[in-house]
Amino acid sequence: MPSRMCYAPSVDIRFYTVIKLLRIGDDPHYDAMEVPGLSEEEKDKALIVFDYIYHAMRAKPVLEEVSIQAREVAPPVEYRTGCDLAVEVDATDVDAAENILIEKGVMILDILFMPKGAKMIPVYLTTLIKTVDYGDYVMVRCGNMKITYQKGSGVIVNISGGGCPDIPYLGMQLYGTVIGQGPRPRSLGRTICAYTLEHAYEKALGIYKKETSKRGR
Repeated sequence: MPSRMCYAPSVDIRFYTVIKLLRIGDDPHYDAMEVPGLSEEEKDKALIVFDYIYHAMRAKPVLEEVSIQAREVAPPVEYRTGCDLAVEVDATDVDAAENILIEKGVMILDILFMPKGAKMIPVYLTTLIKTVDYGDYVMVRCGNMKITYQKGSGVIVNISGGGCPDIPYLGMQLYGTVIGQGPRPRSLGRTICAYTLEHAYEKALGIYKKETSKRGR
């Protein structure tokens, strides 16, 4: 049983499974989830919400294995239950996504349908990533987690931020390793801190590879 790093208290969660959500003002027989030929921006979406961060981190890889497009997001503030990670899928893929996650043992807390134009906007993790160039060093931040490496050598010189119990362990395992050649945060921890640090690591690795490529020209 995974450790419960993002416990959801017993509160009134207002989105307990909505089966179908129609567009306001449209024909009452119009099914908002079954509209062919729409662009990605025009499609209705659904958020799959989790109670445990362990299951939230497993969801996207499981869905991608069966070619279901999924995007990891932070749920809207109104619908956070303690685990600040959800997976966004096209509303038309909800049934298939739910079935495969259950089959693979990924525990779902609930599903929130979000038609185009909904006021509740999830926070995409890419918008939480910030980069700061300190001259000889580059720091990348995702959420509250930060990773800093030395230019040229690629050596990780600092890991900081967050409030999860595995942060000291993450720091000890990553500090002094060359980015891209040592362990990855996601393989070391199962908390939201390890998860967001993984995204910072991935961004830092991309920057370092570009630097290395330029030096090799």
